[in-house]
Amino acid sequence: MLLPCVLRQSFRCSTLLTRCARTLRQQQQQQQQQQPSERGLHTQAREFLLRRICLRWKPQSRGVKGRNKKSHQDEWKSKNKTALTYIVAAGVGMIGLSYASVPLYRLYCQASGLGGMAVAGHDADQVETMTPVKDRVIKVTFNADTHASMQWNFRPQQSEILVVPGETALAFYRAKNPTDKPVIGISTYNVVPYDAGQYFNKIQCFCFEEQRLNPQEEVDMPVFFYIDPEFDMDPRMARVDTITLSYTFFEAKEGQTLPLPGYSYK
Repeated sequence: MLLPCVLRQSFRCSTLLTRCARTLRQQQQQQQQQQPSERGLHTQAREFLLRRICLRWKPQSRGVKGRNKKSHQDEWKSKNKTALTYIVAAGVGMIGLSYASVPLYRLYCQASGLGGMAVAGHDADQVETMTPVKDRVIKVTFNADTHASMQWNFRPQQSEILVVPGETALAFYRAKNPTDKPVIGISTYNVVPYDAGQYFNKIQCFCFEEQRLNPQEEVDMPVFFYIDPEFDMDPRMARVDTITLSYTFFEAKEGQTLPLPGYSYK
């Protein structure tokens, strides 16, 4: 009994909804037919205004983007120039340092005795006032070499001498040019053992100075030196009783650089 009633009521509701929808549709169609010109004018006005706004703002946005892009490009160019300047400056500095490293290192070795090099120069007051260590006798031997391209005859005048720390000594080398043309030579030196170089002081020598010998000329080259008295106080020198002073002559040529002192041990 209830089911037929429920179905009847639902059918009535659906019919009413359908009728309402038709009525609303008809009213809308009538309004559109009655006011076609008014709606068209409104729509055209709105579209016109939108086009004007778009045309006004598009060029401005493009101009802003163009200016931003240009400013970014200028900024990148400036940064690239700065980076390139730093790179070039660093490269020039490294090249200059490479050329200056050899003489600077040689001066440092001469001042400190590093690399087995004898200490260059001397303190006149120290030489006059230093006290010899009589109970410490050291044998100093001498060696002479020439580079393969050097045609001189070069040798020490004595093979060895005995000295004590705090006492000056004099030795000689002899060089001869057996060729028929003048030859300019330059020498370098080192001391063996390596750690003794800081105590081996030369007052006068012929190292790092150009020596010109005419054809068949022969000369004696003096070496005036002393061993610092502090040599006897260094525990590392306790067992050192022999020091070797070695010279090597090279032919002096334009653009040629002398080798750095070697690390020699005995």
